[in-house]
Amino acid sequence: MKVKHLFIFGLFFVIAVTFSHSYSIDKYSLLMPNVRPNTPELYLCTPVKVDSAKSYYIVGFEPNTTMATAHHMLLYGCTKPGSRRPVWNCGEMAHAMDSGSDTASPCSEGSQIIYAWARDAPKLILPDGVGFKVGGDSPIKYLVLQVHYAHIDQFKDGSTDDSGIFLHYTLRPHNKLAGVLLLGTAGKIPPKSTEFMETACVINENKTIYPIAYRTHTHSLGRVVSGYLINRDNQWTELGKRDPLTPQMFYPVHNRTPVTVGDTLAARCTMQSNRTTWTYIGATNEDEMCNFYLMYYVDNEEPLDMKYCFTGGPPNYYWKMGGLTNIPEREASTL
Repeated sequence: MKVKHLFIFGLFFVIAVTFSHSYSIDKYSLLMPNVRPNTPELYLCTPVKVDSAKSYYIVGFEPNTTMATAHHMLLYGCTKPGSRRPVWNCGEMAHAMDSGSDTASPCSEGSQIIYAWARDAPKLILPDGVGFKVGGDSPIKYLVLQVHYAHIDQFKDGSTDDSGIFLHYTLRPHNKLAGVLLLGTAGKIPPKSTEFMETACVINENKTIYPIAYRTHTHSLGRVVSGYLINRDNQWTELGKRDPLTPQMFYPVHNRTPVTVGDTLAARCTMQSNRTTWTYIGATNEDEMCNFYLMYYVDNEEPLDMKYCFTGGPPNYYWKMGGLTNIPEREASTL
């Protein structure tokens, strides 16, 4: 009887060790392959194909760069990458910087942003049980790393760069699947002015999303970026608000109120320009961006089909022009 008990204990031990090993958290290094940027304001992309035979769940992101080297990095999930080359010239927000034959977007099909980094933001670990599903039956068949090199002085001596992200992942199935909705604008900022760049979109999918984190992004003119949930009773709930010139990491949302069909998500960037010329939305550091990233999860369903929420921005779009009322004017533009 004692021998039998020892056998059963040993069997359980082997199973437990096997289970633990199978579902451990591992790291994958998605890095630039020792590139040498030779043009200021250069965007470079490099891809990795995800094994379609397995589902992987990304649960953390560890940056491998500094703001002295990279202006920012984006991690895209793609159904198909923008190029089959190991490295290519790519533009921000899925737009090529020029029409040359050696440029391509980060994704050619199924573009979505998974992670973004700038200004020496630290690593991000998702809440327990939440993960980005890639590979397997996910629409994300490729991961594409994009790095924006605003300045190239440090590479003039022949130095190369391996900026990128260490991805923390597991094979353990997750029921809480993460997604990112990017809110942003086009538009232009007049000289010597304070301008509001605003966007809003109604959630038309019959899903409930649970906000977990937000990230703000502008270039040098941004003073405050704020994001809101507006329910069907026209009540505004602040999801996040930040000075975009602080480390551009994902911060915990200010309210975890679930977002359901019929609700509206909105964002505002307050821009202050002392320039004597107009400033336009664009890819270079002399241009501007207005972005509010909302990271969320869904429980036992797929993330939103909607990945982006963009408007034409000023002077063609403001919240009031979009029919929004009860706007928290002061709160949306002050810290």
